[in-house]
Amino acid sequence: MSGKVGSVLFCCTLNSVRSPMAEGLAKRLLGTRIYVDSAGVKREPVDPFVIAALDEIGVDIHRHKAKTLDELHDSSFDVIVTLSPEAHHKALELTRIMACEVEYWPTFDPALIEEGSRDARMAGYRQLRDQLKDRILRRFPDAAEDFAAGPAA
Repeated sequence: MSGKVGSVLFCCTLNSVRSPMAEGLAKRLLGTRIYVDSAGVKREPVDPFVIAALDEIGVDIHRHKAKTLDELHDSSFDVIVTLSPEAHHKALELTRIMACEVEYWPTFDPALIEEGSRDARMAGYRQLRDQLKDRILRRFPDAAEDFAAGPAA
């Protein structure tokens, strides 16, 4: 996409794991330089493991309220980043008549890990967190703020 990105929407299936994690990270990493939101095709409460994984690096999403694409107050985004196949299909359907770029970042849903200790399950959430953080920084390098001294570094 040419030009500056002013707004980005992260979208996944339920707005409970991947997209709220990406939203929280992007808000922390990009500050107010880009408007950031998230939504899902469907809605479920935020997964407590997501909150815990982000708390570890100083990103607070305790007040995140899951919402669907249909519940968005503003639907004019420069970029929609989809994190699941279902969300990607829905975003392409919604943006047929919009001037909006849709990017697909395939990501594993750590909520699918149902067995093992809490630490083993948390490892999946930490891995997703770190992958999303790196991807956000690569995709939006001009907007990223310097957090070298902070916990999100």
